[in-house]
Amino acid sequence: MTEITAIYGSPRRNGNTSTLLKSAVSGALEMGAAVNEIVLRDMKMSPCLEIYGCKKDGECAIKDDFAKVRDALLSADGIMIASPVFFYTVSAHTKILMDRCQSLWVKKYWIDQESPGKRERRKKALVISAGATRGKKLFDGMLLSMKYFFDVLDAEVWDTLLFKGLDFQGDVDKHPGYIDSAREAGKAIVTAVES
Repeated sequence: MTEITAIYGSPRRNGNTSTLLKSAVSGALEMGAAVNEIVLRDMKMSPCLEIYGCKKDGECAIKDDFAKVRDALLSADGIMIASPVFFYTVSAHTKILMDRCQSLWVKKYWIDQESPGKRERRKKALVISAGATRGKKLFDGMLLSMKYFFDVLDAEVWDTLLFKGLDFQGDVDKHPGYIDSAREAGKAIVTAVES
């Protein structure tokens, strides 16, 4: 059975990106995938303290919920992640997760001494984001961060759903087409992972 890990990165439990990700999860479930949903705001996860305890064996020295999230990401066949845009990048909750994956980077590139770009990116990732403004480069910073975050997980940004002009909770409900496209993307990632 295909396993998908879905990461909710919004500080709002029922915000626009959460609504979109719930729809994508529904699509994946319709396709028969097992979906592990993780709400970052519910996790007890410290920011990276840059103490480099991970230099020994690639294990983060901070003992909290990060290990559970990391294991779910590493074991998944596909990843769906949703974060609103805050100051042209991801939410603080999402950034904490990304920064804590520094331990995986240390393991991959310092301990195992892999060359960048040599390992096959076998996982596929769906990125969902919403931003309040309509700026031309609204998602550029966030997508660049996602690219390098997924590199350490041997994943690639397979598809993106990026929506402008969504700010207040419930704004996405005024655009049922957005919700439908998220459900279809959830179905499509399962098909892509299985092919």
